[in-house]
Amino acid sequence: MSPAGQNDWALVLGASSGFGEATAIELARVGFNVFGAHLDRKATLPHVEEVIGKIRAHGREAVFFNANAADAEKRKEILGQMEAKLKGSAPPAKVRVLFHSLAFGTLKPYVGGADEAVTQQQMEMTVDVMGHSLVYWAQELVGRGLMGAGGRIFAMTSSGGTRVIPSYGPVSAAKAVLESHIRQLAMELAPKGITANAIRAGVTDTPALRKIPGNEILLEGARRKNPHGRLTTPADVAAAVGVLVHPNTHWITGNVIGVDGGEDIVEVS
Repeated sequence: MSPAGQNDWALVLGASSGFGEATAIELARVGFNVFGAHLDRKATLPHVEEVIGKIRAHGREAVFFNANAADAEKRKEILGQMEAKLKGSAPPAKVRVLFHSLAFGTLKPYVGGADEAVTQQQMEMTVDVMGHSLVYWAQELVGRGLMGAGGRIFAMTSSGGTRVIPSYGPVSAAKAVLESHIRQLAMELAPKGITANAIRAGVTDTPALRKIPGNEILLEGARRKNPHGRLTTPADVAAAVGVLVHPNTHWITGNVIGVDGGEDIVEVS
């Protein structure tokens, strides 16, 4: 049985690459129409069209917005267009899934020379984009009546949220904030029949990870550590989300769910 009804939509933030891309396509495969928010320059827009084409190949609608999903005005513009689309259908459609995979932040140490250490502006931007923005999207979706009972909220965290990695401090802080927001949303949205969970992927070779200084060491260490002898892939995460959107998962909320092939439980000496 498909977890999605004919009028069910998913909203994927960060839909043009990595986890967002794979999850948008997987959600279309299991029956969801897809709204996608992404921020791409002209050079990468052809790939966005490829993603949209794959969604439509599953017989689902795809409506994408090229805008900064962490900007308050852009968020309201996107939601206004979504609201018109959803409430204009018969019967009115709903957003059943919110998938947050915004990966834009500063990778700098906390302490260093004038041009080396993270600034207050960079720190606040990183935590806002990768952490706080989840709350603002959830507020609007629920407040506008676009998500209700049966809703599923997912946000991508990482093991870096509880570990120390050189230059990863601002992103680590954002992930810790994100997990806290998930717990709070799970509690507040439970009476409305909406769940909220964080997804902690194993080390995955994505465009975001390649920006981390020393990413080659992280990738090699994960290959040695993972019981399956390979890295996690965006498709692994997308497949898990495709299962977790099922109505029978209504009692799974407020968690950090590991999707890593057992990577996190292995200690390498």
